Amino acid sequence: MTPDFLVSDLSRWQFALTALYHFLFVPLTLGLSMILVITEGAYVMTGKEVWKRITKFWANLFGINFVLGVATGITMEFQFGTNWSYYSQYVGDVFGAPLAIEGLMAFFLEATFVGLMFFGWDKLSRPAHWFVTFLVAIGSNFSALWILIANGWMQNPVGSAFNPDTMRMEITNFMEVIFNPVAQAKFVHTVSAGYVAAAVFVLGISAWYMLKKRHLGLARRSMVVAASFGLLSALSVVVLGDESGYTLTDNQKMKLAALEAMWETEPAPAPLTLFGIPDQTERKTHFEVQAPALLGLIATRSLDKEVAGIIPLVEKAEHRIQNGMLAYDALERIKANPKDAAARADFDLRKADLGFALLLKRYVDDPRTASEEQIRKAAWDTVPSVPSAFFAFRAMAGLGFLFIGMFALAFYFINLKRNPPKWFLRAAVLAIPLPWIAIEVGWLLAETGRQPWIIDSVLPTFLGASSLTASQIIITMVGFTLLYGLLAVIEVKLMLKAISAGPGARLFTSPSGGGRPDTPAPALAATPASPQFDE
Repeated sequence: MTPDFLVSDLSRWQFALTALYHFLFVPLTLGLSMILVITEGAYVMTGKEVWKRITKFWANLFGINFVLGVATGITMEFQFGTNWSYYSQYVGDVFGAPLAIEGLMAFFLEATFVGLMFFGWDKLSRPAHWFVTFLVAIGSNFSALWILIANGWMQNPVGSAFNPDTMRMEITNFMEVIFNPVAQAKFVHTVSAGYVAAAVFVLGISAWYMLKKRHLGLARRSMVVAASFGLLSALSVVVLGDESGYTLTDNQKMKLAALEAMWETEPAPAPLTLFGIPDQTERKTHFEVQAPALLGLIATRSLDKEVAGIIPLVEKAEHRIQNGMLAYDALERIKANPKDAAARADFDLRKADLGFALLLKRYVDDPRTASEEQIRKAAWDTVPSVPSAFFAFRAMAGLGFLFIGMFALAFYFINLKRNPPKWFLRAAVLAIPLPWIAIEVGWLLAETGRQPWIIDSVLPTFLGASSLTASQIIITMVGFTLLYGLLAVIEVKLMLKAISAGPGARLFTSPSGGGRPDTPAPALAATPASPQFDE
């Protein structure tokens, strides 16, 4: 029985919807948690009430974002069981372990201490409360770590092996799963991107206050923090993005070739295509503008190593499919006779290519009966959407360099010029959505760039879906869209309300209603360049 490709495609769309929506909140949570550590650290060290008010203000926005992130993240956890049941059965022993640790360790850590952070201002000493805020930040970042370990394993399935007796992937070395180079590179890159998003968010809101000449004390101090923290984070994103790209050279050669639209293997060192229009039908890139040797230096960090092109990689995939057909035959013999030693020997010899044989199930029920034409088609199925990968990477990279320039200007203006010009303040406000565009595009590149695999080289995506009907998925997709749309409206209204109210607003109060009201901060001393502050 051939897979229902409509169900598979709809399941992918539904998961993409929930994942993209969830990822609107995750970067801001990661970044704001660290900014809260910085601003409250300033309060602990200086004892100035203005830093406490600044911390409380950004904590209000953090809290709104945190709640929405949790609500949407829970949905994704359940989708593995509802929409991707065969995937869960096939790899649950490996994939489920880091997710379970994330829930038991990281999520409980941040969920426990986030309450203390909001309601413990009058009950904890300054250092103790700062430590609680620090634990919230650690919990948020640990949560990202374990989720990205799970996702990194999907991109590079190390520390595991297929068991022909249970028909499941099983852990062979959990340390390899944790220290997977793809997972570690993805973690630091993704977290740094979240820091950039939060820094742009803080910078933009601070700029808006400065344009309106409101809460200038908060705005100036917050802009200093955002510019410094953001500049370091943006530089880290570029450096760590390079490291993430370097891991593709060994683990995901096809994704690297696709995002560079490199059809043939170029002589080392390979050039980097700065601009072009990839044509997947003609298998060429039109109007190429290339930088000589740059791709070879970035991808291989050498002058003599080649970067494989798409067409040679397809030819290699064809050979792996043929070898996988023999592995599939050996597996069927094991299923018929578990004591067949010769079949087990044959399977062990070729098991690394079993997943490539499964690509043939798109065309034929039994991969062993596939024709040469079907093998050729399956080999070309290993090529993702080249135009999508090509342009997504350049959009993400271009925005990354833009953020470096923006933070550098902010740092210069706020520290040396004292008053940033109005054109820069307006640009900072308009730039608030840009990090999310870069992050979402980067996520799309990571996930669509490894297609057709849900587990790279192990399990094709179309085989991982549940036995659902198209109508069931459409109904739930519409339901999620309406629910998330409502939550988005609520979130935006709460954010705008908190921003409009400014520091001192009590969006979060103690359950008893007790506690002292926020102590008004003393007015800051006027400076020649900045004569008016209302904090």
